[in-house]
Amino acid sequence: METKNIMIVGVGGQGTLLTSRILGGITQDNGYDVKLSEVHGMAQRGGSVVTYVRYGDAVAEPIVEEGQADVLIAFERLEAMRYAHFLKKDGVIVVNDERIDPMPVVIGAADYPENIIEELSAKYTVFSVKAMEEAKKLGNTRTFNIIVLGVAAQHMDFSKEQWLEAIEKKVPPKTIEINKKAFEIGYTC
Repeated sequence: METKNIMIVGVGGQGTLLTSRILGGITQDNGYDVKLSEVHGMAQRGGSVVTYVRYGDAVAEPIVEEGQADVLIAFERLEAMRYAHFLKKDGVIVVNDERIDPMPVVIGAADYPENIIEELSAKYTVFSVKAMEEAKKLGNTRTFNIIVLGVAAQHMDFSKEQWLEAIEKKVPPKTIEINKKAFEIGYTC
């Protein structure tokens, strides 16, 4: 199998690392060589978090180069725009339609760009989901990342059952059922 390149981007505290561990787990469970690399930046201060997940028959290095990502999973609109150039020509962006102001916007030194999803959609194949709204309906806002993963899972190589198994292995035991429900919501979007 040709190596698949997945990027997960977001803001500190949005669950990018858990999501990458679920993705790493499902690839390993299915016999693929997998490499993960996490770039935290100022994650604890609300800064960008980027995780690269590469899997295939034999993966040499963990970093996804510009123009090589098959799937870009973005937990926030501006992060999707910031990393869209990593997407390959026929790749897809799965973006949580949520705005989190970075520090330059908060202090008034910059403006938050308007129409991000529309601009991305003009150049790329974009699947947008209001995951935080769905997570609120579910009763647990911390599951929004798993809803986004459910949307993204439709553009990867594994069955719904394999995803649910991977989630069961990687999330805390008391959150298994709510995370499975969150995944199902995203998977049916």
